[in-house]
Amino acid sequence: MDEKKRIVVIGGGTGMPVLLRGLKNLPIDLTALVTVADDGGSTGRLRSEMDIPAPGDIRNVIAALSDVEPMLIELFQHRFANGNGLSGHSMGNLLLAAMTSITGDFYTGIKEISRVLNVKGTIYPISDENLYLHAEMTDGSIVSGESNIPLAQKKIKRVFLSPQLIHPFPGALQAIEQADLVVISPGSLYTSIMPNLIIPSVDKAIQKTNAQVVYVCNVMTQDGETTGYTASDHVKAISAHIGNGTIDKIIVQDEPISKAMQERYAKENAEPVINDVDVLKKMGLDVIEGDMIDHQRSALRHDTKKIAKLLYSIMSQK
Repeated sequence: MDEKKRIVVIGGGTGMPVLLRGLKNLPIDLTALVTVADDGGSTGRLRSEMDIPAPGDIRNVIAALSDVEPMLIELFQHRFANGNGLSGHSMGNLLLAAMTSITGDFYTGIKEISRVLNVKGTIYPISDENLYLHAEMTDGSIVSGESNIPLAQKKIKRVFLSPQLIHPFPGALQAIEQADLVVISPGSLYTSIMPNLIIPSVDKAIQKTNAQVVYVCNVMTQDGETTGYTASDHVKAISAHIGNGTIDKIIVQDEPISKAMQERYAKENAEPVINDVDVLKKMGLDVIEGDMIDHQRSALRHDTKKIAKLLYSIMSQK
């Protein structure tokens, strides 16, 4: 029997689970490398109180990859409301914090909860250290904290992590080295995607891997992060952080976004990302255009099945 092809997805935020939900049902060996730099809300409180890496993005990935009764996932994703010590906390974040406390190790906690929730694939935190994200703005100012960076409403020059000596999770590096396809997921470019890519050794592993590296480009710009960015601006930002020529292919949305949806996103100062295909091709990228949007949803999200099918076909062509 042929060995299953290996797909590694790197990211965080809302874009990554969408990709994973489609990929988990394919005959592949799937690994998710997830950011742990989030510091807002429930995640931020648990980080500071328990000195653990951020559980929020990991929780969403577990939910996306699990294969259990919907009610169990609803319970795992439940967020407590109103006026008590639990308000704002997510049940899944609390379970991850508790399991870390029981097992004495963040990754072992993830592994045990993944087992209980019948997760398809492997989930690694990009690092199991408590790390913090900072941004240097084009005006020279430094903004600290993942949740504060977009709020500064300044143009971002670069992002970096503290402490200085961060160790990537060993399994993450191995997964990138052994992959047949590495996928950089859509999501907040500087605060969900970049924190994974800039970890020492991860950037080198992505540069050196024999796998094709595919970037699924965001469909809309994000206020305070990528205002006015074209598709090539997204790639240039990644290249500026981890080196030129790292990305082989880019997937962009080529069907227009409906007027109603554009008006809705305009309230958040977001607009469709312009696909400057000629510039992308001059940069040496293979550009894959298509209608990748789930038109049934009230928010703009990639279509889980379409994107999974496309990624699988890219890997099968190799």
